[in-house]
Amino acid sequence: MENPYHLALKHCLETLFDLVKEKGQEKLVTHFIVEKRGAKEDDELELEFRRICDGDNKYRQDLPFSIRMAAKASNSAGLQLADLVARPIGRHVLNPAQANRAFDVLRRKFYCEGGRKTVGDGYDQWGLKHLP
Repeated sequence: MENPYHLALKHCLETLFDLVKEKGQEKLVTHFIVEKRGAKEDDELELEFRRICDGDNKYRQDLPFSIRMAAKASNSAGLQLADLVARPIGRHVLNPAQANRAFDVLRRKFYCEGGRKTVGDGYDQWGLKHLP
């Protein structure tokens, strides 16, 4: 069974590539910031990141991303934002019928099947991936 963290990373990188391609930015390097977890886990994640970016992705081509590891203590705004949106997304996936105003705001932020032209529609299993 594949590591769920690696599956999520692959989905994020492929979806981010869809977005940068749509914006005509696929020739530029995009820095991907991840939170440090531990030396062994960080090494495994970096190896997986490089494997995906070196062509083991749905496009079978190199992806223009670089990885940076940030410590939780760095107090990065991007890492704080990731922490802030994780709970409403998780609550929605576990119980989509429950009222969730935070997710209602986030719904328009997911990458959609029709790209940014269809914001808020067609994001399920596209920009919002449910892993087994």
